[in-house]
Amino acid sequence: MKTAVVSDIHGNLEALTAVLADIESQQVDRIYCLGDVVGYGPNPRECVDIVRSFDLCILGNHDQAALFDPEGFSQGAEQAIFWTRRQLETGGSQEEALSRWHFLCGLPRTHQEERRLFVHGSARNPLSEYVFPEDIYNPKKLEKIFSLIPNVCFQGHTHVPGVFYESAQFVSPKDFENSTYYFNGEKAMINVGSVGQPRDGDPRSCYVIVDEKSVTFRRVEYDQNITADKIRGIDDLDDGQGERLFEGH
Repeated sequence: MKTAVVSDIHGNLEALTAVLADIESQQVDRIYCLGDVVGYGPNPRECVDIVRSFDLCILGNHDQAALFDPEGFSQGAEQAIFWTRRQLETGGSQEEALSRWHFLCGLPRTHQEERRLFVHGSARNPLSEYVFPEDIYNPKKLEKIFSLIPNVCFQGHTHVPGVFYESAQFVSPKDFENSTYYFNGEKAMINVGSVGQPRDGDPRSCYVIVDEKSVTFRRVEYDQNITADKIRGIDDLDDGQGERLFEGH
């Protein structure tokens, strides 16, 4: 069983389309999404409609903010989520709009398969806790989170891909041979990176392919100019959200 796990699409249709083309070339059996289908990007409706066909989608904090109200968001992110909400409320028929809302409202916060946990943020706070690479210097935080992980936890939220070990280490995908991490029985947190807004210095979309033995990180190029131009053309979206796509920050 091969599973493609994506996260943090953030309304970036061009990135999502490119990633799905790459996924198709890998002959996977199913596609999981770890949330934040919307937010920041210019195509929330289209991205939601695509993700609805996936085998699983977890609720992200931006998805929840579109449903309710944003908490702790920056001014630009807040403005974007209110714009996103308006887009989800319009476009197409009323039935189509309602079906998108019903999809988002029904998203679970966690999903577990045997000893593998799937969340957006962390095992401790599935919706909104960030686990950054520098948290290896905060052993108490990691110890608490790892105590809640059955064996492996797949997560997103930070847009920074890599593997956290229970021994308080973080390894970037580029430091694994062939960008592949092999399960060895040790507990691990695996951040799958971001499709729509990478923040690890690499502007290419990132996702993972998981099988019984390993996790392979894949990077996919797409035309950031198209997405950035769309963002610049929408007054309620911060131009900076388009500019950062070129740098991967």
